[in-house]
Amino acid sequence: MDTPPVATRLSCTQCGGELHPDEGQAFLTCPYCGSTVYVDKSQVVFHFYLAPTLDEAKGRGFLARWMAGNQTVKDLDQKSRVAGSSFEYFPLWYFKRRTAGREEILLEPAAATSVSELKKLILPAGDLRKYESALDPQARPPSVPLEASLAWLEQRQIPRADIVERSLVHIPLYTFKYVYQNKPFTAVVEAATGNVFANIFPAKAEAPYQIAGCIAALVYLCLAVFPIAGLLAGGMSGATIGLVLCGALGLVAAPFLFALAAWVAAKV
Repeated sequence: MDTPPVATRLSCTQCGGELHPDEGQAFLTCPYCGSTVYVDKSQVVFHFYLAPTLDEAKGRGFLARWMAGNQTVKDLDQKSRVAGSSFEYFPLWYFKRRTAGREEILLEPAAATSVSELKKLILPAGDLRKYESALDPQARPPSVPLEASLAWLEQRQIPRADIVERSLVHIPLYTFKYVYQNKPFTAVVEAATGNVFANIFPAKAEAPYQIAGCIAALVYLCLAVFPIAGLLAGGMSGATIGLVLCGALGLVAAPFLFALAAWVAAKV
């Protein structure tokens, strides 16, 4: 009887046991130590997943709080409409870097995504679990080779010699599509912590705040001229008069400037 084809012979990264994946097999469990690993061409890396703690309803709640926060336009949570949602385990390459006596965790997407902000996710090693085959129907297979991610790190001046651990981690994500002013947007909610990530979203306009700040700075700059002008015109007595005028007018101007700032915050 013919034996099944073997892609290659690799060693488990945990116990060193010899692994014999079938042709095209990417996910497997070490028969010696039980570690779950991912086979990427000629390399074997640990394979983990992050367990979700949020259902879709709670995910929507975190999305709504993010929409109502300081980053987005005013009342985005009320003026936008969620058009659809989906759940998946998204793959990330997980690298542990050791340099100058300290360790650093680096993440790179292992599949195509429009939300590159996922690289800023914090994944504590203690929260990672061995990947289970039962997750396969909801897990997106990695499409970015490990070698490509290592090359990206090198472009960021991170040498491979500094990388002491490499893993594939599937993280639980709710992807929400929403519409604001007839324009579609996407945001993802990480289903373990509730962190929201989005590259493009209706952000608060900065210009009104900058204008209000410039007006306040200009007003107090003009008031600061009074003591200097008084000193030049009448010596110390003139400076004193100018200082009094500066303080009095500053107190008069303060409520108007605060009202302007409050108006901008309410409208933008």
